[in-house]
Amino acid sequence: MFESPFARTIHYVSASIAESLARVRARIARAAAHASRDPATVTLVAVSKTFPASAVAEAYAAGQRDFGENRVEEALPKLAALGPRPGLRCHLIGHVQSRKTSDFGGEFALIHSVDTPKLATRLNARAIAQNRPPQDILLECNVSGEASKEGFGVAGWERDPGAREAFITEVIRIAALPGLRVRGLMTMAPVVVDPELARPVFASLRGLRELLHTRIAGLDAPELSMGMTDDFEAAIAEGSTLVRIGRAIFGAR
Repeated sequence: MFESPFARTIHYVSASIAESLARVRARIARAAAHASRDPATVTLVAVSKTFPASAVAEAYAAGQRDFGENRVEEALPKLAALGPRPGLRCHLIGHVQSRKTSDFGGEFALIHSVDTPKLATRLNARAIAQNRPPQDILLECNVSGEASKEGFGVAGWERDPGAREAFITEVIRIAALPGLRVRGLMTMAPVVVDPELARPVFASLRGLRELLHTRIAGLDAPELSMGMTDDFEAAIAEGSTLVRIGRAIFGAR
């Protein structure tokens, strides 16, 4: 009997991190094939927040290179404990307070959660002051409209010209900041029983990115950060290029 790859959530309680990574990679490959996509177009970001540096080291030994951290104050000591490791890329995926931008500079390969013009301005100033290459960022978008979620308010942008035009204006301003590079968009879908129910949120973000490319000349923003442990296969079906997976790799927190 055929089982849809979108209809299940798998928890690996006793598996090693290496074994769990192998299973997650296999699921990513199946989901990509189901969507007629090359699995290489999907980057796995292993969300290591709250787990020790030793867990990151174990995943790194198993070939994982991209890791996601929620909090600057947790990520920086962990990176220091790990030391230089070829190819390791740390992604900042959690909410960033503007005042925290002075605590870091250049440690994060990609910041997924830029959710206000104020934060973008602070990050831009920090990069310029440190005389380093532009910081790669994603703009976090609240597609679902949930009050509990951060992000630019773009829920219903397809039917709301005001919201749509306001967001495009903000993106133009942020993209013009010399210390930043807008590389794409990020969202978090609502928690739902069936991952298929999250697909409209993912499809909406993809459509918004496509709109930006048609409206903003020269914008190079190919990335879509969407999909986590419970819904990443549905996100891949809708074009995700970065999936943020923690529990299926490291276990329950």
